[in-house]
Amino acid sequence: MAPKSSRATAPDLRSLLRVPPGPVDLAGYGTRQTPGAPAGGKAGARAETARVRPLLARWQDRLFAQSTAGDPRCLLLVLQGMDTSGKGGTVKHVASGLNPAGVRVTAFKAPTPEERRHPFLWRIRQAVPGPGEIGVFDRSHYEDVLAARVRDLVPRATWSRRYGVINRFEQSLADDGVTVLKVFLHIGPGEQRSRLLARLDDPAKHWKFTAGDIADRALWPAYREAYEAALERCATETAPWYLVPADRKWYRNWAVAQLLLEHLELMDPHYPPADFDVEAARTALLTT
Repeated sequence: MAPKSSRATAPDLRSLLRVPPGPVDLAGYGTRQTPGAPAGGKAGARAETARVRPLLARWQDRLFAQSTAGDPRCLLLVLQGMDTSGKGGTVKHVASGLNPAGVRVTAFKAPTPEERRHPFLWRIRQAVPGPGEIGVFDRSHYEDVLAARVRDLVPRATWSRRYGVINRFEQSLADDGVTVLKVFLHIGPGEQRSRLLARLDDPAKHWKFTAGDIADRALWPAYREAYEAALERCATETAPWYLVPADRKWYRNWAVAQLLLEHLELMDPHYPPADFDVEAARTALLTT
């Protein structure tokens, strides 16, 4: 029996949050909005997130079991967003109920000297989930058309070619059985300031703060333009973008969990049938 569907208690977030084709103006998307949120505000969303976790775990179990019979399919969740948008926090809240053995979380930092000696997708390919796995990218290949563009790390001609390279890469993933779920966590500059100040106020969070966080705030318009370009130029039928308003953490966590659940439901993995005589095995076991 398949896990109970989420449809009775939640809207179709895939339709509600999907970034439509064409030019993208992030100013038109409120960062504090809560489209499709459950009744009851924060408390309702937290309750729904808790309800969804065991459903995700059951679908994950079926996905992994299916891979043991040779099914190549897996799921890759790509999280992008400005600093403090909650990529790590989302991973912690959404993946907390999953079996760690079947989850691959990769947090991409600045490329190492070794990684710089290879094409920009080289390190990304190393982290793609295998059959039956759920992969999570905390930042991703999109940094090579975001930070690389904003900070002039490579020539314009180089980063401008990468949009097409990314689209072909994501299509190749889909052709190999990877469902790609790309989520942009949309945070406002005011909320980011509050979260950075909270890090300064808490000695236990000083390690999360760098001087570069302040410098990047001065580049906010350039980053917004870079994100708009990425959302427009790399939104395909195979790998569309979903925009999740991220100022409210409770909504962010619920929305990403719900999107993940909806994609697993569409994949609809099944437990493989036994490739042996079950009754004969039972009889043999009872005689031992």
